[in-house]
Amino acid sequence: MYVKRGKRKYGFWRKVQRAFKLNFYKLFRSPGGAKKVALGFALGFGMEMIVLSTASLIYLLFYPIVRLFRGSLPAAIIGNVVGKLTFLPVVLLPFAHALGKFVYPVDIHDRPMKEHSLLEVFSGNFMDIAKELLHSGLYTLIGMIIFGTLLGLASYFIIYHLYEKERQRRLEKKKTTAIALMRT
Repeated sequence: MYVKRGKRKYGFWRKVQRAFKLNFYKLFRSPGGAKKVALGFALGFGMEMIVLSTASLIYLLFYPIVRLFRGSLPAAIIGNVVGKLTFLPVVLLPFAHALGKFVYPVDIHDRPMKEHSLLEVFSGNFMDIAKELLHSGLYTLIGMIIFGTLLGLASYFIIYHLYEKERQRRLEKKKTTAIALMRT
């Protein structure tokens, strides 16, 4: 007799844990060696840190940057997703602003940002608008670039180690399975 089961429902933290686990399984099955996968993950994770500061314009450069550094694109996408799931870019924003002020101590007038109308944008006043947008988020952008670089560098070594450890575990498992088959 067949009993129909309902769809399992998981809590928020369990869903996040399952998403991490799924993405790491995908990461370990990505094409390329350990260095290529770790580099791709590090690039994706590091670039996720500057998405908010660049108003998502970094995604225009995502593919060319990954290809330029010869990283794995699937691993870069997974690193980007993991970066989103950690909420680090949002948490690090105030610290990035302070770090940007420390690194680039030029006084930028902290005045309220002027809202530009659509008519102003179409009238060709691009330079003033771009200058105001850049000045208002320059400290944050500098800080997030530094955080992205540091976190990307750290994640490279972590993913490289985890990838090699997983590869060794799979080789051992394959070896023990082959030995067990030969004995039977």
